[in-house]
Amino acid sequence: MLPALIVVQGVVFAYAGIELVGTTSGETKDVKKVIPRAINTVVWRIAIFYVGSVVLLCLLMPYTVYSDKESPFVTFFDKIGVEGTAPIMQLVVITAAASSLNAGLYSTGRILHSMGVAGSAPQFATKVSKSGVPVAGILLTGVVGLFGVVLNFIVPEQAFEVVLNIAAFGTMASWVAISLSHQKFLKLVKEGKYKRPDYRAPGGRFADWSVLTFMAIVIILMALDYPVGTWTLISLLFVIPLLVIGWFRVRKRVYEIARMRVGYTGSVPIVAQRPVVRKLVHEPRVHVDIEGLGIEDTPRSHRHDDKPKDNDK
Repeated sequence: MLPALIVVQGVVFAYAGIELVGTTSGETKDVKKVIPRAINTVVWRIAIFYVGSVVLLCLLMPYTVYSDKESPFVTFFDKIGVEGTAPIMQLVVITAAASSLNAGLYSTGRILHSMGVAGSAPQFATKVSKSGVPVAGILLTGVVGLFGVVLNFIVPEQAFEVVLNIAAFGTMASWVAISLSHQKFLKLVKEGKYKRPDYRAPGGRFADWSVLTFMAIVIILMALDYPVGTWTLISLLFVIPLLVIGWFRVRKRVYEIARMRVGYTGSVPIVAQRPVVRKLVHEPRVHVDIEGLGIEDTPRSHRHDDKPKDNDK
């Protein structure tokens, strides 16, 4: 029973990328109509093609027949006398992997672009093509992906498991961030700073806490998966401090850019509520060296006050 529970992180890895539906809202013309339909479609596709196919295989043949040496679909077709399915299934797997890679490259490139604009990523990541594709972020993501080739050369037998654990943890981190963000959103709704859309997440805060609880259980199970899962979590003892150090190095630039964006990022500005930031937000605007920050100036039409102030002259 325990081995079956430990491989839950593999199931998490299989669902990685489902949150990308939400990231497309920034590029959708009719968000209120398109995004709900896209989310519902994804849920039904998973229920039919993923869960449905697994249930069907379990009903048709005993689980002892299947092996980790070959695809369960290949095993099934061989048992019923259909030969030559292995190459076809390999083509399907490669196509699915290429599709997942394509979605991951673009979404990560888009995230890096947004981080670059906000000041928490290198200025290089803000470069886009004429059609708006974040080419710099995609190239940077591709370079990082090449480390997988190096890993496969060093530990070929465990390379997939290592990548699976890292990807699963990264996916869970994004889901935790989404759940916490949703709770913050609901809090701001009660304060009257936002209005909830007609299409809402079922369960509300209960669903958020359910996700957080499930993520905690998966992390515990990952720690029990020795040696790869255990060492993956141990490596976080080195990764997390590096992320904290990186934040303290860029936070001054992030705060300054956030202060300049106050007025066109919504009813709640993108500014962390800390004492030093409160002081920056409430003090009069001063001249800021745009080139030194590495961002483009904000159009005057996006600000609340289009009239020049005394300290802007």
